[in-house]
Amino acid sequence: MTDSEIEITADLVRDLLREQHPDLAGLAIREVAGGWGNQMWRLGDELAVRMQRMDPTPELQLKERQWLPVLAPRLPLPVPNPVRFGAPSERFPKHWTVMTWVPGEPLDHASISRGDHAADTLARFLKALHVEAPAEAPSSADFGAHPKHCTHGFENFFRAVTPDDIAADVRAVWDDAVAAPEWEGPPVWVHGDLHPANVVVSDGTLSGIVDFGAMFAGDPAWDLAAAWVLLPEGTAPRFFDTYAHADEAAIRRARGLAAMKSLFLMLMGQNGDRGLPGGKPRWGPAGRAALDRVLTGV
Repeated sequence: MTDSEIEITADLVRDLLREQHPDLAGLAIREVAGGWGNQMWRLGDELAVRMQRMDPTPELQLKERQWLPVLAPRLPLPVPNPVRFGAPSERFPKHWTVMTWVPGEPLDHASISRGDHAADTLARFLKALHVEAPAEAPSSADFGAHPKHCTHGFENFFRAVTPDDIAADVRAVWDDAVAAPEWEGPPVWVHGDLHPANVVVSDGTLSGIVDFGAMFAGDPAWDLAAAWVLLPEGTAPRFFDTYAHADEAAIRRARGLAAMKSLFLMLMGQNGDRGLPGGKPRWGPAGRAALDRVLTGV
């Protein structure tokens, strides 16, 4: 059995806690559905254990450990905050982290009914997050590039899942993003991976943001794409009005990135329908709905 195939069970989590954080070992442990790179276990009422699973390196967890305590105090929504560190051991040769639990239901298992409230909430969150990052902030090889440098990924998703009847419209949105001017401001903090499984909702609106493993310093358009990927139809204009810092070029880049992210969600949904590893059946309908919102514009 390889490291990536280690079966992570409640008993394993409890054993690791007994070894490294015995004061937490008596709390109830419950598996949290979802997760691919990392597996989550609820620990009591206020904590969670994030176990490195398919991620090939601990880089994403170590990034969260370093930077979330810096960012969390100034963000207007709850985010997971690391409180204890688990070191690799003979029992489990990977990293794991005890973090604060963010209450709510993941958006891929719920819906937003208070669209205007959610648009304002997301805009204010991103306005608070998108401040100039320090020189030592992480960069990203996978996220953060101008759309013109992401054409290979877009083309793969486009060929795999784009319906023929909207292919020309999707291509036009992408081409417009590729032609948009680059980000000329200083690198700002960016979550980088805002999709329905990485936000939680309560009472019909956004109530928390999770999974900051992709965070980097760079172009905020990667987060602004969430105006279409996460929010209900017709609320993108309100989002951009409340955010108030996105120029035309940023919106063009964001809309193209939203198209690419939507296609990715559709592909993951297709993989789930086919029973392939890592597939997410719920993501397909969410991705198609997001793509339809992209095509309506701002």
